[in-house]
Amino acid sequence: MRLPRSTAGWTIGVFGVLALLMGAFGLLWPEAQLRSLGFEVPQSRAAGDYTGTFMTASSMASFNMGVYYLLATATEWRSFYRFTVFFRLVTFTVFTIVVVADIAPGRFFAVALWEGLGAVATGLGLWWDARRAAAAPSDAQPDGAAATAGVGPAADADR
Repeated sequence: MRLPRSTAGWTIGVFGVLALLMGAFGLLWPEAQLRSLGFEVPQSRAAGDYTGTFMTASSMASFNMGVYYLLATATEWRSFYRFTVFFRLVTFTVFTIVVVADIAPGRFFAVALWEGLGAVATGLGLWWDARRAAAAPSDAQPDGAAATAGVGPAADADR
């Protein structure tokens, strides 16, 4: 696995690793994950209770999302980075509303906060990377590209 080559790439990479780990945790020990988020875990489930099915589906989605984020990090796919900023802010908003509306327990706000802070961190990383690329001397590369390969607007032209 290639290490991130930009500040924004590091934020996406960290999120990817954590999403992958949390997905694996939910697949292996769903009751513990539910408890950590503030949900009750009854001794037995009633007929028609598909909590286990939902936990398997959402944990697998988290695991897969972690893989997607790590792939984006390895390829320095900056368009994907920008895309995640907007949708992670949407996720923050929806999860916050679910907590405020008393649909989910208060501890679930930690998930909303993680999404919101992650979006802000990636957004700031994108801004920082663009600023750094703009400040790089244009004669550092023969074609005027950013000093760090794969960083800046030129790197996104084919992505």
